[in-house]
Amino acid sequence: MRLLFLAASLLLTSACAHNQVSVTTPTTPPATGQVNGPATPAPTSANTVDPVPARVAESDTTSRPLWLKDRIAAVLAERKRNPITRILRYRYGGQTVYYISAPCCDQYSNVFDTKGKLICQPDGGITGKGDGKCPDFDKNKTDEKLVWQDPR
Repeated sequence: MRLLFLAASLLLTSACAHNQVSVTTPTTPPATGQVNGPATPAPTSANTVDPVPARVAESDTTSRPLWLKDRIAAVLAERKRNPITRILRYRYGGQTVYYISAPCCDQYSNVFDTKGKLICQPDGGITGKGDGKCPDFDKNKTDEKLVWQDPR
């Protein structure tokens, strides 16, 4: 094992010598003798798999169109998605629209008009940029209201 270490050190030294790069290994143990002491602080936040918006949208549960109630019922009939489904209402292009988050991964999120007609898919897909039919959605959407999110 020591021979392998010496060979690796020699290789690094010779490869880096012409660039005057120094490779060192710290040998001083932490002051407390433990790796999670003040020298290595603990993480300040917990990991999450659910995306969290920069701000919390104001909730609005009034006047959900029938097609949207049906879509909510369909989501609740399936097993819980990860990330959870969120439905937000915005003003976009001079009209009220409903944004439904993607169920997972590289799938598209959907934007519908008040009658339930698909307008565009502003994000998701392999590129993350959606279907290209509303590339200005994030920039021009206004009046965000949280309509529903999966409570499970």
